[in-house]
Amino acid sequence: MFRRFRLPDFSPAVTSNDGGTVQHLRRWLQPGIGVKRWFLLLLLGMALLGLGVSFLARELYLSVTLPGAFYYITLQFLPYAVRGVILIGLAVFCVGFGILRFTGGLVVAARSDRRSGAEEPLVELLHRQRVAGRGIRIVCVGGGTGLSVLLRGLKAYTDNLSAVVSVADDGGSSGRLRRDLGIIPPGDLRNCIAALADAEPLMTRLFQYRFPEGSGNGLEGHSFGNLFLVAMSDVAGSMEEAIHETGRVLAVRGKILPSTLEDIRLAAMTSDGDTIRGESSITEAGRRIAQLTLEPQHPPAYPETLNAIRNADLIVVGPGSLFTSVLPNLLVPELRIALQESSAMKLYVSNVATQHGETDHFNVQDHVRVIAEHIGGTPFDGVIANSNTSARLPRGWKSQPVQVQSDDLDADAEHAEWPRIIEADVVDAGNRYRHDSTKLADAILTAYHESREAGVRPRRVQRAVPAS
Repeated sequence: MFRRFRLPDFSPAVTSNDGGTVQHLRRWLQPGIGVKRWFLLLLLGMALLGLGVSFLARELYLSVTLPGAFYYITLQFLPYAVRGVILIGLAVFCVGFGILRFTGGLVVAARSDRRSGAEEPLVELLHRQRVAGRGIRIVCVGGGTGLSVLLRGLKAYTDNLSAVVSVADDGGSSGRLRRDLGIIPPGDLRNCIAALADAEPLMTRLFQYRFPEGSGNGLEGHSFGNLFLVAMSDVAGSMEEAIHETGRVLAVRGKILPSTLEDIRLAAMTSDGDTIRGESSITEAGRRIAQLTLEPQHPPAYPETLNAIRNADLIVVGPGSLFTSVLPNLLVPELRIALQESSAMKLYVSNVATQHGETDHFNVQDHVRVIAEHIGGTPFDGVIANSNTSARLPRGWKSQPVQVQSDDLDADAEHAEWPRIIEADVVDAGNRYRHDSTKLADAILTAYHESREAGVRPRRVQRAVPAS
């Protein structure tokens, strides 16, 4: 099995003019590159094969009575010389076209391997170029660790991935950079880039490296990837260009898109009427949230994000912190409307464990209910819920497994239009607070393909319901 595969750059498609093509042809004719001899041997073998087939065909023709149509199929109405010229011409065309397309596919794979810097078997490179590159168009909406876990699983099936990331983070390294430099927080963007990167593992580890606390050099607590994105935004001229160029450098499969470029802040009204502002403050407060809003309330959505949603075959919302990762995206008005009006299949991935202070004692239906209350209805066709909830979480986590409510919601008129719940074992056996990337991707794609095969039409809201 080849570990690395390199081919000379001989494709006419990469030449800028006729002079470049002629130069490449001359180079092919020069001695010493060790290719022409094997190409000639290939032609000799094919000629011998054709000669052997012709001997067998002649014997068959003399010993077996064939239908009259073979008179025209074998061109017997033409002289032998004309028949030979026609067959030789067809053979040259088939061989040349076949070799061109075959080597062209290898060149594309070799270039991809060179860009990514990763050592992959040739068959894996070809599979990714030909199969994953034509995969379904999936848009994943969320933030935090949950979104990066989801992306790691889905990138094995398609390269047509778009990650829509929340930009409301104001804590840690991202919050400091946001306050000091006036940029959108890079933390969740960095996590998605690392999840979708095909670069060397060492490069991915470097991108996620965090400078230790107490170093006294001003870098403590900062992630190298965050600083890299900030520097790239200054070089490229904008954060969106920085995301694009960083994705190119790290050979990212898919697109990472912010929900908005506006400087937004979360405002949460607690169940006892207090208002808490800022994502980090909401998380630290650990109080039951009655309503979440954005400040400003109507930030414009990032245009490319809207295009990705409109062109998607499948939209996946979650997993992630319900109030600080998932809802901030859905509260962007244009994004919410695009989601509600999309003709794509829409799935919500429920968390596998509750989050202390935000979703204590929540079940799967509670998560869906909160989203419905904030965006004016449930646009989802299905909800992926974890079925493996038997194990208890450590007491120190202050969390419980998120389970499906046992009541029959189909009998409740209030929930008649709620999405169907799809239960599957999607929890990480080593960390029951998180999803398993592979299990989750399998469950999502199984639900998508089964729905397509059953002819179920995705839910679509013609007139988007305004958020309450």
